[in-house]
Amino acid sequence: MTELTLNRPEPVTENIPVLEYSKNIDPKYAVEALLEGNYVLVADQFSSGIAVLDELKKKLSKNKTDDSFQSQRSYRDTFRKVNQLLLIEISDHKLHVRKAPEIGWIKILYPELPDFFLPFTDVQGLNSSWQWYEKGIRIPGLKETLHPFYGTYFPTRFEHIDLFVAYLKAYSGKKDRAFDIGIGSGILSKLFHQFGFKEVNASDINPNALIGALFQNENEKQNDKNSPPSHSTTLYYGDLFAGSEVQSDVVVFNPPWIPLPKEVSGIDLAIYYDKELFPRFFEEAHKHLNPEEQVVILFSNLAGLMYPNFVHPIEAELKTGKRFELVRKTTKKVAAASSKTKRKAVWRAEELVECWVLKIK
Repeated sequence: MTELTLNRPEPVTENIPVLEYSKNIDPKYAVEALLEGNYVLVADQFSSGIAVLDELKKKLSKNKTDDSFQSQRSYRDTFRKVNQLLLIEISDHKLHVRKAPEIGWIKILYPELPDFFLPFTDVQGLNSSWQWYEKGIRIPGLKETLHPFYGTYFPTRFEHIDLFVAYLKAYSGKKDRAFDIGIGSGILSKLFHQFGFKEVNASDINPNALIGALFQNENEKQNDKNSPPSHSTTLYYGDLFAGSEVQSDVVVFNPPWIPLPKEVSGIDLAIYYDKELFPRFFEEAHKHLNPEEQVVILFSNLAGLMYPNFVHPIEAELKTGKRFELVRKTTKKVAAASSKTKRKAVWRAEELVECWVLKIK
């Protein structure tokens, strides 16, 4: 595997002029400075940064002309641009303010930089991620607790995981080799190991996912040197099968569930798929699957509920009749939406997750 570079918030290392802010100053003055393009440094305690961001949101909300998509987008873009000017100092890998959280990621992600600045909102993201990592997440069907590495995908709902666990429990085929397309935080790969697959391979285009898997393996070795070595996963950096020549008994793919709209950017690109993704996947999967073995795709009917003219990519592949045939399809109703979710309740009420099992014709 080629040398990987971590995705991490961009540090500010050069000497730059800053205006210091502390809680005895009206946050409106800090907001005005930010809007004028000045760097503002949180100088006394962590909560002061939160106060400035709250004031910034209030200020920008007053400037919104209406609730249209364009107005909402303009608000978000301005907030993201301006909040990058609100900084906090890092000294000896710790936040250089009072009453600040301990964030282990800082030393892990910036080992070569003991002293630097980070945007306050990036520090909030690092803190949230570290809390998830430290506390761990219990995944239904997975025996071990998941500790997601910074910048890796992990689910917040688990119905599709339930379907995959049910598939593995019922699976009676060969277990010599499996491939996990898009390892993310490692759930599906760990389940392959848990259900007795001898060799597990995985790919991802996100370097943090692969570094996170290596990081966890190293931590397990250090934490319990007397225990037998845990199952390791062979990792490939790249898209889909990442140029590997591995032939597998089972290939699992948990792709994005919504087609790419006309206008998205940044992190939103990770939750949408482009029109070429599934044709490329099916072409490659056909070459990487052993005869009579299976490809498993975890999907959803959500896009069909959202878009009247939606073409289901798996159904479209099967209709061609060229490469794959359906073994079975199972579905599970999604749990009721949280009152905090922004997804339309009518969609959530009818949403089903899907587990498609296909084999080569």
